[in-house]
Amino acid sequence: MIGFRIIVCRKEKCKLFKTCNVRVCSEENQVDYCFQCSRFPCENTGFDEHLYKRFVAINKRMQEIGIEKYYEEVRDLPRY
Repeated sequence: MIGFRIIVCRKEKCKLFKTCNVRVCSEENQVDYCFQCSRFPCENTGFDEHLYKRFVAINKRMQEIGIEKYYEEVRDLPRY
C-alpha cells in the first residue's frame, strides 16, 4: 500500500494531467520516487506552478522522513 497513489500513476499514462512527465522520467532514471533521483528537484515534471510546488514539497517530505512514515502521515487525508 505504500506509495499506492504514485504507483498507480506510474502504471499507465496519466489521464488527469496530460503534460505529466513523471512516469517517463522516473523510468528513464530508474527511480520509484523523484526524490531518489540525483537531479531532484528538476523542472521536468510537466506540472503547472502550483502542482509543481506541491509535488516537490511532498517529495522533500518523503526524503526527509522516509516513504513509510510519509504514508502514515497522509493515509487518512483526502487526496483531492
